[in-house]
This record gives sequence, C-alpha cells and structure tokens, in this order.
Amino acid sequence: MTITAEPGHDIATSGAPHSASPMRPMALPSPRGPVSTELVGLFTGPRQAPLQGCADAATESLAASDDMLADDDLQLALFLMYELHYGGIEGVSDAWEWDPRLLAVRETIERAFEAALRGAVRQPVATREVPEALFALVEADDGPSLSAFVERDATSEQVLEILACRTIYTLKEADPHSWAIPRLHARAKAALVEIQADEYGGGRPERLHATIFANALRGAGLDDRYGAYADHVPVEVYTSMNLMSLFGLHRRLRGAIVGHLAAYEMTSSLPCRAYAKGLRRLGFGAAVTDYFDEHVEADAVHEQLAARDLAGSLAEDEPQLAGDILFGAAACLAIDGRLWGGLRERFERGESALRMPLP
Repeated sequence: MTITAEPGHDIATSGAPHSASPMRPMALPSPRGPVSTELVGLFTGPRQAPLQGCADAATESLAASDDMLADDDLQLALFLMYELHYGGIEGVSDAWEWDPRLLAVRETIERAFEAALRGAVRQPVATREVPEALFALVEADDGPSLSAFVERDATSEQVLEILACRTIYTLKEADPHSWAIPRLHARAKAALVEIQADEYGGGRPERLHATIFANALRGAGLDDRYGAYADHVPVEVYTSMNLMSLFGLHRRLRGAIVGHLAAYEMTSSLPCRAYAKGLRRLGFGAAVTDYFDEHVEADAVHEQLAARDLAGSLAEDEPQLAGDILFGAAACLAIDGRLWGGLRERFERGESALRMPLP
C-alpha cells in the first residue's frame, strides 16, 4: 500500500492542520446479513413500510447466532439504529429516530446484547471504595497491547488500518458519554462536564478531539468523512461503539456509562504516548501525531477526574450504582480488549485487520 498525503500535508513534516469541515451524516453501509438487509431496505423505502420482516429477521438471527458480540449482521443493525440518535444517516428520514415500531425491534436486539455482555464480562465485586476498585481493575487488565505493538513493530500499512478502525468512534469522540450529563447531579455532573469540555476543545472548535482526529486522517492520506470506512472495519468496532450507546442511551445504565468512561480515560494516556512514538518512528508528521500527543497530557488529568470526582462521587451519592459503575468499566476493558487485542493478533499472524483493503 502506498501512503499518500493530501496536498500541503507532508507525512513526515506536516505543520499545523487546518480545521475539519462539519461532520455530515454517514452514508448507509452495505448490509452484512438478513437483519441489516431488512433495515437498509426500510431506510431506503417508503416511510410507512411494515417492519414485520425486520422484526422476524432479528428474532431468527438472534436465535441462530453463536456469539451476539461478534455477529456482524446484528451489531451493524444495532449500530445503524443507534446512529439515528447521533448525526443521522444520509438519505434516511429523521422520523425513524423515535418510530415505536423500530424501537421495538431495537429493544429485542438490545436485550440480547446486554445479556451477552453480562454473560461474557465478569462482574467485579465492590469490596473497596469505587475509585480504588477501578484502579485495581485497570491494573489487573493484562490483555495484548496494540499501542506497544505500534510503538515497536507496526508497519505504516497496519497503522493506517488502525486509524480506519478508530474512525467510527473517534470522529464523534465523547458523544456517547455526553448522554449521561442530564442524568447526573452535583459533583458527578460537574466532573463529567469538565472532562467533556476538554473533549470538545474547551470552547475552541478547532481543538475538538474529533476535529484533531480528522486532521490526523487527512495527514495520513485517509478519508476524514464519517463512515468512509464503515464497510471496511471488523465487527468488533461496532460492538465497541454499541456498548457505549447502550450504556449512554438508557438512564438505568447511567452507572455503567460512568464506569465505561472512567476505564476509558484511565487506559488512554500511556497508550497514546506509545502510539505517538510509533507514528514518529514510521515518519508520520505532526498532523497525525497531534491527536495522540493531545491525549497524553489531557487523559493523565482525566484519569483522576473520572475515577475519583466522577465515578467516586456518583457511588457516594447513589451507592446502589456501585456495581453498575464497575460493570461498565469491566465491559469497556473486555470489549475494547477484544477489539484492539484482536487487531494485534491479526497483525502478528500477517493478516489484515479489515474486511476489505483500504482504497
């Protein structure tokens, strides 16, 4: 694969990136099975079309699926239904967002998704204060490190595949966790808003983390349009995104989305330092490394904020949520471990991480 940069973006020496254009709704990706085929047909057909075919396909696919967490079709379908609550989908009516028939189908898939998560993720026992339990949980996580692989061994082509896999979340970075803001109070709300304000650039639109990442994509010669690699990424990318959306969109799971964010922030700073070192080793310039450099310092601060001021305060104010906070953190580590650890394992076997080559 030849690495190319956009005019004005030399990979090795690029300077300050220009601001990204506003994120547009994603184009519909190609279906990956009967449920997503039915869903895409609904979204592109008459608005009042019956949903029975979609409901039946979901029921049949759930019954036949060996692993809901790794089911391409079901995870893509759930992702598309969640996407209606974010930036929307190109050519799809906004009226679908709250269509009760579609929500009923989504609920069927969500119930199976949550059950699969709870079956696959060990529920930590809250035997100590929540912040200390979170630090212990993160410390015990010993899965294969993709960032260490990038720092020492990854090729430029593998880095491009990693960046493509990050596009589904990072081009709307922080949005899933923001659903929790109106559901928290007092100290926990203040801590979450402080974290999210940094994620959204502290009032500077050019420093939104999603914008910085879009600059990185262009600096690496990749497409910065949201959803440009939706057909390329493996199912684990959608499972990771759906985990955040499930936790964020359900008030009853507010503890879990807080725990997820805590684990996410607590495991970001050192890996981002390793990513930045690996990118420089490979000759990528400042336009690409800026995103990771930004997170080295920011997430070192966020680690304490998220563990103590956010998760710790929520557990003190609503002690019945302590178990959910720890479950959300454990789910973050487990599902993202499957995603990024799985990419490393494929690379080490000499395989691509993607379903199809980058254009």
